[in-house]
Amino acid sequence: MSDKQFRRKTPEELLQSIQKIKKGRLKIIIGTVSGSGKTYHMLQEGNVLKERGIDVVIGLISETNRQKTIDQIGCLEKMATIKWEENASVKQDLDLDKIIARNPEVVLVDALAHQNRPDAMFPTRLEDINYLISKNISVITTMNIYEIKEVHEEADKLTGSKVKVNLFVPEETLAMADDLKLLDVTPEVILQRSREEDIYNEEEKVNRYQLYHQSNLAVLRELALRFLAGEVNDALDEYREKHGMVGPSGASEKILVTVQYHWNGSILVRRGQQISKRLGGDLQVVCFQPPNKKFTNDELTFKRSIIKLVEKVGGDFEELPLNSDSIASEIVDYSIKNNITSIVLGQSKRTRWEEIVSGSIVNKILRKTKNIDVFIVADRTEKDGERVIPTKQVNKETIEPYRRLSAQELAQEIHKIKRGTLKVYIGAAPGVGKTYTMLREANELKKQGIDIVIGLLETHGRRETIEKVGDLEIIPRKQIAYKGTTLEEMDTESVIKRNPEVVLIDELAHTNVPGSKFYKRYEDVEEILNAGISVISTMNIQHLESLNDSVEQITGVRVRETVPDHVLRDANEIELIDISPKALRERMREGRIYASIKIEQSLNNFFKTVNLIALRELALREVADDVDERLEAWERDLTLRGPWRQEEVIFVCVNLKSNSERLIRRGFRIAYRLKATWYVAYVKDHNKLSEEESLSLKKIKELTERLGGTFELYETTDRRHVFVELVNKISEKRTTHVIMGQSARTRWEEIKTGSIVQKLLRELRHLDVLVVADQSINS
Repeated sequence: MSDKQFRRKTPEELLQSIQKIKKGRLKIIIGTVSGSGKTYHMLQEGNVLKERGIDVVIGLISETNRQKTIDQIGCLEKMATIKWEENASVKQDLDLDKIIARNPEVVLVDALAHQNRPDAMFPTRLEDINYLISKNISVITTMNIYEIKEVHEEADKLTGSKVKVNLFVPEETLAMADDLKLLDVTPEVILQRSREEDIYNEEEKVNRYQLYHQSNLAVLRELALRFLAGEVNDALDEYREKHGMVGPSGASEKILVTVQYHWNGSILVRRGQQISKRLGGDLQVVCFQPPNKKFTNDELTFKRSIIKLVEKVGGDFEELPLNSDSIASEIVDYSIKNNITSIVLGQSKRTRWEEIVSGSIVNKILRKTKNIDVFIVADRTEKDGERVIPTKQVNKETIEPYRRLSAQELAQEIHKIKRGTLKVYIGAAPGVGKTYTMLREANELKKQGIDIVIGLLETHGRRETIEKVGDLEIIPRKQIAYKGTTLEEMDTESVIKRNPEVVLIDELAHTNVPGSKFYKRYEDVEEILNAGISVISTMNIQHLESLNDSVEQITGVRVRETVPDHVLRDANEIELIDISPKALRERMREGRIYASIKIEQSLNNFFKTVNLIALRELALREVADDVDERLEAWERDLTLRGPWRQEEVIFVCVNLKSNSERLIRRGFRIAYRLKATWYVAYVKDHNKLSEEESLSLKKIKELTERLGGTFELYETTDRRHVFVELVNKISEKRTTHVIMGQSARTRWEEIKTGSIVQKLLRELRHLDVLVVADQSINS
């Protein structure tokens, strides 16, 4: 225990602590654009607080709000505002004197990015809010993401200068907030809202007409998700550093490129930047050099060009002293300190005998660390007389627009038209409000005359959720007899027979009870969609199949109930329900998520602050990536991660050990982001598989196919031929990118009998190779 915990505070420290206690709190609700529902949610939150006995008033709301938002005011008290004119338009300012005199606990203030009238006490609304907070009045306020200058510059570039802003909010404003909430709304919903009500003046109509196109709204949505993910990542790094946690968090990718001042340095940087951009990660470039080394003129030239390139691609560059004989140790120490997830290296030039004498840098790195993969960049010098060709160019066949569809193609198109649509609300953890939001949308759809029913609802006894059911029709659950007891499950047949336009189905990742028609609930959803019924569903980010390893790394828990990624990719809409970890833990303490008996246990395990921060970042990044993929599907070039114009073929080499499933998930995530064809291969020798090995092989094949890859089983007559078989198949598939696990053999075993991994690395120097760290053999 630290001595600081027993030391008395100085008078200055005591005063600072008291001032913090006497300050109000600031919550900012962030939207992508006007019409995303910021004011509606602010008023809704005000009503919830008032119901709980908190003194809440409305300081100011925009007069151009939709009727549905105005209805949300309810019985909240409205404070008078100061109205003034500028360029023939009426504006509103807060009446600070009246608010201070009224002295509420919380004041709701719309439109944070606002310039006050010339004779106001403060020039901006942000300063008004800071003044109220200093008077121990908490504030909930709203803003659009592009009202931050840094974001606006990117938004302006991507939308062709369509984003108009009257006043910017300093970026540090978000850091000042006690709570940030992003309203993630799909472009389809915003466009629908825009069409519903005509409430804007002529200038606003022109601005909205220019900006409100699906691709523009998608770009702004992705910007908002990625920007907040960056803020969350900073908070996560700060928390982990404060609590002495080292190594990657599992929530984001951080790519380290190690270079020397040599001709291939720029090639490594470009490949590292390509990888980090597609994976949505940060790029760090480091050159380790012996202290006091004198550089040649050529090395100085390469140094300048590398530094210039790193700046151009948005990475960070460092030159560090090599203080030990082991470059591998230096790389590992740096990687752990900086939370690196992947290390990018050039190909080794060492022969088999040199590796026996000196060891392999790759294996040294993998043996010294955990959760850090090593990516070895292709070197085509010897094979093709070229330096590096990491990928092959696409040779797409020209599609003839006048060709008639075949009978099979026509049937597929008709099926797409008849199939229902799927919308999924996704959250970082239980209790964020997915089911509540789903029910709120259902009630709004019912008011519009849509035939909507509840197919399956899990309220977990939450009062607010139960109340939101209202008069929605509920399809009774099916009773299933099992081992002398009666279990309940969704009655899929009754839902299809009832044939509503829309059905609500909670908890998409749920495993059905024994005796059900389908093993997983998402399979029931698929049957309902094929019957022409639309579905609104919910799930948490930890249930996405390809994130299984990341979630285990974050929480220490292996999630057993998962949804294949294609289910989410095939959804027509995905919407994130965002909430800060602090707010979520408060909900937990208040008993609004689980029963009181489970609260302390949950707060100290899955709901630990560090877990919730990391899962929130994971959710933000995953939804941002999904938005980016949909943008590319619309053939828009200006996606944030950049278009991928090269054809990759990925070949994953697996054995029957525990790390194979991790290799497959890693292969899928890279293949998906690189738009690659991908294979998973296992080579069996003449020995008969044990029962356990046969089960492992079956699981590997099922996982590959569930994630959309192609599994291939090859056979050889001799174990010594496994290496030759793999090399032949890798060449036959025209592979550009090989993924394999690290060798489980000791250094002495590798010297004595060799290693397939080391043999492959030497043979495949003309290809990119990713060696995935095996967590089970690292200390």
